[in-house]
Amino acid sequence: MAKPATETLVPSHERLFISDAARQVALVVGGSLLVALCARITIPIPGTPVPLTVQNFGVLLVGLMLGSRRGFAALMLYLAEGAVGMPVFSPLGAGGIAQLLHGATSGFLLAYPLVAWVAGYVMEHGRKSFARAAVGGLLGEVVLFTSGLAWLAVLTHSVAQAFRWGLEWFLFAEIIKVMMAAGIAAQWARRAGTQR
Repeated sequence: MAKPATETLVPSHERLFISDAARQVALVVGGSLLVALCARITIPIPGTPVPLTVQNFGVLLVGLMLGSRRGFAALMLYLAEGAVGMPVFSPLGAGGIAQLLHGATSGFLLAYPLVAWVAGYVMEHGRKSFARAAVGGLLGEVVLFTSGLAWLAVLTHSVAQAFRWGLEWFLFAEIIKVMMAAGIAAQWARRAGTQR
């Protein structure tokens, strides 16, 4: 019986490598697309240029589920997509490189790769439980808001204004986002562990 061309031309160990590489790329691209879809769910808040968005939830979920390296790569890809003008950022901003480097949300956006890395790192190192995922998400949020508030403080020349614009309105929603991302990631990890 004749062998398929792929078996004749590509040794089996190389086919496995190519298959794994394609899977990794697909996960990274899928992660960036998930965050882009989450960015479309945006609610403007009166009195602040920073909108309430589901984008942060997407970043946490990508980090918790893909891990530190793939999560970081997915969010770097996401920022690159936005920088070249793809409509992946919140529709309320200027879009493109202007939103990434000059907008009120720049500090938040630029922190996304590190947020995903932190959340993923915590989730990777230990039992994949809801508590571990929640701690990873919480630490990711600390990184996110440290960067976002620092940017707003520089932009407004006022720490108090930065906290009014970038934190006061968002605390309750961020707690919900962390808990939802942790719940989904822990459940996914539990199901993936039982299928092995």
